Amino acid sequence: MNVKRDIRFRVYIAFTCICLLGLVILAKAAMIQIKDGDRLRALAEEIHTRSTVLPAERGNVYTEKGELLCSTVPQFDVHIDFSVINEKVFNKEVDGLSVELAKLFKDQSASKYKRELKAAYEAQHKYWSLKHKVRYDEYQQLREFPIFKLGTNAGGFISEAKTNRINPFGMLAYRTIGLWRENAQTVGLEATYDSVLRGYSGSRVEQKMTGGGWMPIEGSEIEPRNGKDVITTIDLEIQGIAEHAVKSMLEQYDLQYGTCVVMETQTGKIKALVNLGQQEDGSYWEDFNYAMMPTEPGSVFKLVTLVALFNDKLVTVDDIVDAEGGAIRFGNLLMKDSHLGLGKLTIRDAFAHSSNVAHAKLAYQYYNAKPEKFLEHVKALHLHERTGIDIAGERRPVVKSTESKTWSKTTLPWMATGYEVQITPLHTCMLYNAVANNGKMMRPYLVSEVKDYGATIYKKKPEAISEAIGDAETVAQLRACVEEVALTGTAKSIQSPFYTIAGKTGTAQVADKGIKYSDGVYQGSFVGYFPADAPRYTIAVVMRTKKHARRYYGGTIAAPVFRMVADRIFAASEGWAVPLDSVDRKARNKGIAQKATGQDYNTVLKKVGMPVSVPDENIVYQIDTDSSNSLVADKQNVVRGYMPDVSGMGLKDAIYLLEKEGLIVHIEGKGKVRAQSIAPGTPITRGWEIKLELRS
Repeated sequence: MNVKRDIRFRVYIAFTCICLLGLVILAKAAMIQIKDGDRLRALAEEIHTRSTVLPAERGNVYTEKGELLCSTVPQFDVHIDFSVINEKVFNKEVDGLSVELAKLFKDQSASKYKRELKAAYEAQHKYWSLKHKVRYDEYQQLREFPIFKLGTNAGGFISEAKTNRINPFGMLAYRTIGLWRENAQTVGLEATYDSVLRGYSGSRVEQKMTGGGWMPIEGSEIEPRNGKDVITTIDLEIQGIAEHAVKSMLEQYDLQYGTCVVMETQTGKIKALVNLGQQEDGSYWEDFNYAMMPTEPGSVFKLVTLVALFNDKLVTVDDIVDAEGGAIRFGNLLMKDSHLGLGKLTIRDAFAHSSNVAHAKLAYQYYNAKPEKFLEHVKALHLHERTGIDIAGERRPVVKSTESKTWSKTTLPWMATGYEVQITPLHTCMLYNAVANNGKMMRPYLVSEVKDYGATIYKKKPEAISEAIGDAETVAQLRACVEEVALTGTAKSIQSPFYTIAGKTGTAQVADKGIKYSDGVYQGSFVGYFPADAPRYTIAVVMRTKKHARRYYGGTIAAPVFRMVADRIFAASEGWAVPLDSVDRKARNKGIAQKATGQDYNTVLKKVGMPVSVPDENIVYQIDTDSSNSLVADKQNVVRGYMPDVSGMGLKDAIYLLEKEGLIVHIEGKGKVRAQSIAPGTPITRGWEIKLELRS
């Protein structure tokens, strides 16, 4: 009896413990339900659902003519989940799939594809990589291939969509446009207008299905808002012309870098912006925006000195200034002209021949007692502040004040000639453009419109920074000076027989970024506009040499770039050519552009309203006037020892001329000659190599 009673007691105790344990579990479950229920339910839900980002499509960048400068192209990474593919289906279709893959990608044989697919299937890979960066058209074809057309759940086809930002024209305006890359530095318009181009991502909730696939939950989708399109002021043809011209001069003289700005005179629109720097392998690339980097401008800044003098009515263009043989001392420093021997001459001629002494003397004579008055003129021209162009990266100019620690008794005369002050090539272009625009200074800009799904939501209007940099008399005198430079001064070699040019050369020794004046690094410049009597475009060219350069004058390394760009813009334009009979005959008979084939002369003369029948298109001609002032075409003898202008010629004609001079010719492209690596008019030696760039 005692044993039975003991057993019943133990059973009772065990039962009681089980009941108590059950109550504890129930209590704990209740507490979890109350305290952590929502979190756990969300966790369970999360295991079977996911939120997917729907990326917005980045906006495109266009020219005003509608040409695509930058766009987003979809690409796909494709993988295969072999674990979901039926064995019979795989064995039946693997041959056909292998053949289609070989035909599509053309990277290996069908038999090799088959071996790789079979090995991956036997290993039952669930995420086997087939191809990366598959184009959209290739992706569409892949989806219809054997096995893959069964989809993700039965065909194992897995794709990951990605985007690739491309510049269809490669290096053309690359630094200006920029190129967006995820998690990488962005420059140019892509950086400046990122918030406009980027758009807004959407999202959707997807539910996991049996078999591992994911299905969108109806009603959960938030559509992405695609980015807006940016319309630039860039003219693709002018950009290409400018790039070829800058590159040819860089290569010819093995220069460090070059920049060229082409501005539409009346509006301030930037039609071309070239920035080419030499790379380690000797090639040139759009690596930095040199047009927005302040440097000592050299003689092109002398225009500022004239603006001050003319506005204050202190001198006129016909007043005489003594250049004192080209050397003068200020304090303990000697200032010299690049060419000694200049004596008494008019201010117009002093500017045309770029006399440092003359401009320094004038500034010192009239402003030494009150240098603040001179600086007021600099500030009135907005050269002490950024231009405000609509692209990131513009650096602030450096204009000293009389309170600056580095201001000295020699600062003013040196500033008057373009030293001890730093401005950007863009500032210089803006300044000369104001002279071309009858005194009205326009703010340069690069974006003319923003569009959203084709509708214009923003349109830029040309903006005047200053309505007048001087009165009518001042502007007229300034224009007389810049025109004289190309008629009788330092840029007379680039005057055209078909249109007029006005501008200024500049040459400055460089001392920046660890470079000393004694290193012999120079910056050659030319800034001007054309046609001089009815300006359409202003062009600023700045080229920097390496150390101890032999050729560095602005008239040698920069002015020819201006001429090459202006020539091609003129030839491509309609309705604004200057009539040939209105150009001074002496000016017509100068210049390298007179040499061309008969066919080309027929085209050019027809454009200027004076058609002449030239009999043989394969011979180079020169156009001249006879005793009755009628135009005649004469065969042109190329001057021995000097580079002819072969631009626009057919390859056969160009090679004939160049090889006749003993040059070794290298060719790139097809069609007619569009650029040559040695500038026309350059003294040459037999055995030199020249590169011709052709375009149809």
